[in-house]
Parts: sequence; C-alpha cells; structure tokens
Amino acid sequence: MAKVLGIGGVFFKTADPKALQDWYARVLGFDVSKWGGVVFEHPTRGNINWTAFAADSDHFAPSAAPFMVNFIVDDLDGVLAKAKAEGAELVGEPMNDETYGKFGWLMDPAGVKIELWQPPE
Repeated sequence: MAKVLGIGGVFFKTADPKALQDWYARVLGFDVSKWGGVVFEHPTRGNINWTAFAADSDHFAPSAAPFMVNFIVDDLDGVLAKAKAEGAELVGEPMNDETYGKFGWLMDPAGVKIELWQPPE
C-alpha cells in the first residue's frame, strides 16, 4: 500500500531568512547548508509525530503561528541552557514524563514556538 512514511521537512516563510538561519545555528546548533536549509539524518531514537489540534487550542501559545515545531535533542537541559544564554525566550517549565521523556519550549525570533524533546533512553 502506498503511504506516507514520516515528516520530510518543515518549511515556512519569515521576513529575514538569513537572520533566522543564523539564530538556529547559534542557539540550537543547526548545521545550516549553503543553500539555506538543514538535513537531519533519521533519528536513532524517538519518532516523528503528526497531530492536528483544534483551531481554538492554546497548545502553541504564546505563539500566534498556527503551527509548532518539535525537535529531538540529546540533552534537553544543555540545549535550554544554551538557548537561555543566547537570549531566547523560554516558555513554561521543562517537563519530565517517565513514559515519553523530557520536554522544554522556547520561542524563535519569528514568533514560532519550538518544542524540544529528549526521548527516554
């Protein structure tokens, strides 16, 4: 049966792509290619999720964007500390769930809420 196997990318518009690319490289350690994007190898742990939320959901707050991006990380506390040191706005308190792992949130300069996820071992 022909079917979708996972998320192939996240694409969005921003007023200053170069500044946003630089921010993601500096704050989250993205290896931005000359063509302006990043290629992530398939993660060795975790998974990729697709979820539709109700139009009136506040799950993406304080972002006004109609989407949120989730990135798998290897060290949630380390990434959040680096982001905070770079001046990123952290959102809420990190959460540790025995079943699903650790989660933390921040806002990017374009106003998009970013969810960081460290899957359990």
